[in-house]
Amino acid sequence: MKLDTYIGNKIKNLRNQNGLTQQELADRAELTKGFISQVERGLTVPSLATLQDIAECLGSNLSDFFNEEEDPQIVFQEEDYFEKTDKEENSILWLVPTAQKNQMEPILVTLNPKQSLPFDKPHEGEEFGYVISGSIKLYFGERTYQMEAGSTFYFEATKRHKIEAVGRKGAKILWISTPPSF
Repeated sequence: MKLDTYIGNKIKNLRNQNGLTQQELADRAELTKGFISQVERGLTVPSLATLQDIAECLGSNLSDFFNEEEDPQIVFQEEDYFEKTDKEENSILWLVPTAQKNQMEPILVTLNPKQSLPFDKPHEGEEFGYVISGSIKLYFGERTYQMEAGSTFYFEATKRHKIEAVGRKGAKILWISTPPSF
């Protein structure tokens, strides 16, 4: 896209977002309605000083005006995942590889029979898990809970906790923590 078209489209979009007519923007920037119209149609390009005035009238500045943030990734495929496997061949699969910057961190835990994750110390936040397959024991503080496929757990992470696969098949668990801690 040509610069004059980009600037015109950006001004028109910001003007519309602010609920202003071309005349109202022109009045605020001490310009004519005709000039605003020509800029928005890409027929003329304002000077840098004029563009700065227009941007300020639209609640922006030149830095933000030209800063094009990419839309964040919201769909993830298998090739995006990150996997860590321990010496017992248990795995943790990060389903959203950039989750550390988010409020939730979803992982897929696969445990071999009689294997467990190490105890997680008490920390701020909450934990949610869904047992996809197999059976597990959930250790939470001094209590132990037996869980089967289709069961869920949810707790504030105020006590040490871990999961352990029981049975001959191992287990697969969708685990979501907030804030991210894995």
